[in-house]
Amino acid sequence: MTQTFPSSTKTSIRRASRTIAFIAAILTGSTFHALAEEGIKIPAPAQDETASGAKSEVAVLAGGCFWGVQGVFQHVRGVANAVSGYAGGEAKTAQYEMVGSDTTGHAESVKITYDPSKISYGRILQIYFSVAHDPTELNRQGPDRGTQYRSAIFPVNEEQAKIAKAYIGQLDQAKLFDGAIVTRIEPGHEFYPAEDYHQDFLTLNPTYPYIVYNDLPKIANLKRIFPDLYREDPVLVSEAGSTN
Repeated sequence: MTQTFPSSTKTSIRRASRTIAFIAAILTGSTFHALAEEGIKIPAPAQDETASGAKSEVAVLAGGCFWGVQGVFQHVRGVANAVSGYAGGEAKTAQYEMVGSDTTGHAESVKITYDPSKISYGRILQIYFSVAHDPTELNRQGPDRGTQYRSAIFPVNEEQAKIAKAYIGQLDQAKLFDGAIVTRIEPGHEFYPAEDYHQDFLTLNPTYPYIVYNDLPKIANLKRIFPDLYREDPVLVSEAGSTN
């Protein structure tokens, strides 16, 4: 299915630039794996959230283009909704064209609503660090560059912040990645849903070149590394009926 973009020339150019970036990488001799996330098996966090009896919790994560991050978590068991959006800046600048200027403080982010009786916050972070993005890339992911593509966790409470900090320390100490984790922990920020045309983008556009080379491998890695948490049919924003 072909996604219809807004008529804005700036939006179209910015979208096209993502495709151009990885095509250029191929032409200059880069390998497929330089473009696609490979995924890495990592241990679960030693510290995780305590049982609260809540039926629904929220996690907000940023790891490059929100298309792929949203797509990954839409395939995770226990996730009720995953919404693409912006976090880190002000409400008035939470618009795609403004965020793309790299001046708003926002990062392309995903708000994940999940059932803590089926999957914990720690397990959400395990998937995030393992297959959703590369946490060692500073202000970039794959062909995308800028602080709006930074690796960042936006904890919604103090417990989440402590879990994230401890897990980053655990992973760095284990030296499982080629470099140090650069993921920022940024509490105290609101999440703002992205425009409708960004929602469910991976599922609606499986043949879009950027998705094929950068994001579909993440889904394959999720299925391979976390078979117990993988769900074949994604939970979509259009089916959940809300971006809140």
